[in-house]
Amino acid sequence: MISLTDRAYNKVKRLLQAKDYAGIRLGVKTTGCSGLAYVLEYVDAVGTLQPMTFDNNGVTVYVDNKDMVYLDGMTLDWKREGLQEGFDFINPNESARCGCGSSFKI
Repeated sequence: MISLTDRAYNKVKRLLQAKDYAGIRLGVKTTGCSGLAYVLEYVDAVGTLQPMTFDNNGVTVYVDNKDMVYLDGMTLDWKREGLQEGFDFINPNESARCGCGSSFKI
């Protein structure tokens, strides 16, 4: 299960409506000093996608089956701290993050 906080939901909903996207795709890629990094992409058309889907009050979150092992139970949040703002991935599966926060390991 993937969930969105109210802040993340409101931000994603506005972004999806602005471009008429179908939802967002969450995943991971191999990179960084800790090994994995989060990927967030907007989905404009579902097409031939066969991912797992989660509906969060009308916001559809797509996750490829191969990435679900890393993301199951994750919550997506939107944070604003000073001049910085962006999505925060709250993942109970993480065992560590690198010092700069751009990669993690399970």
